Amino acid sequence: MNISEYQKPRKYRPGPGDPQLPPQLTEFHDKTTDEVLKELNKMPFFMTKLDNADVENGGNVELEALKALAYEGEPHEVAANFKNQGNDLYKVKRYKDARTMYSKGIEVKCEDDSINGSLYLNRAACELELRNFRSCINDCKKALNFNAKCVKAFYRMGQAYFKLKKLEEAKGSVLFGLKLDSQNNALVSLLDTIVKQEEKANVLEESRFRDQQEKDLHASKLKEALSWRKITEFKTANPPAVLQNSTLMLSEPEDIESQLSFPAMVYYPTINEFDFVETVSEFNTPRDLLEMLLHNRDDWVGKPGYENWTPSDIWAYMETDAGKLVKIGKRVQFYRIFMMEKPLIPLFDNALRIYLVPKNKAKTWLEGWM
Repeated sequence: MNISEYQKPRKYRPGPGDPQLPPQLTEFHDKTTDEVLKELNKMPFFMTKLDNADVENGGNVELEALKALAYEGEPHEVAANFKNQGNDLYKVKRYKDARTMYSKGIEVKCEDDSINGSLYLNRAACELELRNFRSCINDCKKALNFNAKCVKAFYRMGQAYFKLKKLEEAKGSVLFGLKLDSQNNALVSLLDTIVKQEEKANVLEESRFRDQQEKDLHASKLKEALSWRKITEFKTANPPAVLQNSTLMLSEPEDIESQLSFPAMVYYPTINEFDFVETVSEFNTPRDLLEMLLHNRDDWVGKPGYENWTPSDIWAYMETDAGKLVKIGKRVQFYRIFMMEKPLIPLFDNALRIYLVPKNKAKTWLEGWM
């Protein structure tokens, strides 16, 4: 519709041959369409929204009357009415609304234990559907205060505990219920589910226990292997991040004399770069390591500052426990280097640490280290 076609709502005035307003609507004779709709909205049957301002001013008498009707009668009648409304809502899976009705019934505080127990029990069913498992358990316990032999309370409590993975508590709740009704199919089925889950949990726990035992044994053997080789370890305050998930290992984890491997931090201090090698054998040499690394450094060829980077033009240094540097032979196996009594060269943060420096820059770099 174009704005130009819009017509302001007019009062209804029947002309010749037009239908007259029925007697019930004569009061709307002098009102516009918008005014009529506003008045109809005050009637519960036609209501599409709640006019809060009108309610606060006491204008919506019909609505207030309907609210008052909900609380008319004896307390047990009012509570039972809320319970019935909750049951109807629960049947159509309106669990939040049903919970509200049961809560209203509980708030009445009637003196009928049967009604009160049912209200808590039914609210527990809503909490279970809404996955509020702890609230479900609490309501089941309150229901049992009114009826200690309520089998449904034990069943729902068992379900909630099961959902929380509290298998012992779930099983206990079900067993209490079965003492009251040993042939209850729902309880028997739930108990079977819990027992099966317990069996799975036990198998998993046994597997974890065996894995931990094996892990502890391997750690013990690794420590023994380092001691047998006279290799010492030094922990720094800020180990390189790349070493976080790296570790020492034996080729045969339970044989201390099997081949030992370790990660390596390889530094190129004159060009301010480094490499991380995840696994280096104790039988490797600095030359083995150097040849492997330089083989993958084609990007250095011809680059200013990267001259003389060939195995024969590089010297290797390792750090002692006192923080000094020692030049090492490039053909000496690492296990022999670590086994030297003097100078003592440790593993730093469980890794080999080595510095590779071009011969023609070694003197200047060493002076800077000192």
